[in-house]
Amino acid sequence: MPTIYMIRHGEAAAGWGADLDPGLSEKGRAQAEAIARQVEERVGRKLPLLSSPLRRCRETSLPLATKWNTEPRIETRVAEIPSPVEDLEKRGAWLLRVMSGTWDDAALPENTGNGAVDLLGWRKSVVDALTELKEDTVIFSHFIAINVAAGWATEDNRLVTFRPDNCSLTVFETDGSALKLVEKGREAETKVN
Repeated sequence: MPTIYMIRHGEAAAGWGADLDPGLSEKGRAQAEAIARQVEERVGRKLPLLSSPLRRCRETSLPLATKWNTEPRIETRVAEIPSPVEDLEKRGAWLLRVMSGTWDDAALPENTGNGAVDLLGWRKSVVDALTELKEDTVIFSHFIAINVAAGWATEDNRLVTFRPDNCSLTVFETDGSALKLVEKGREAETKVN
């Protein structure tokens, strides 16, 4: 049964409502170094690395990729939740609104731009990306994507089932069709970035 080590990216240099694709802050780079050491100590061997295509995840993956002398494979299905809103300020407000509800609420026309964004399809694609894994894997991803996996594994329909901190490590197992939550990552009252 493959084990999935899912890591939330380090602190971003800008928030979700301020920049479409920020890199890491200084603190985020230090967090990325620390999680690389933690994973290396915990796992004890080189594993495949997957990363969201967004810059903050790719930068978070670099210290572990360097230690293991490997290149993370970009996996678009573990990227950030798609937003139907282009204006950055309004985008942040949209995310805060949908985060307080369920996936059923998120799929309503007022939250999907009248169907312009398929949030339930995106949710299922995150789950598919994880359940298709055939070997232990480390994934660098995002707050909501990690919540998708945790909610799916525990049959919790809320968008936010817990609050993974920057560079926290959440562990899942998959049998190829289902997800099992093994360990929640460190939680914090954190802004989504």
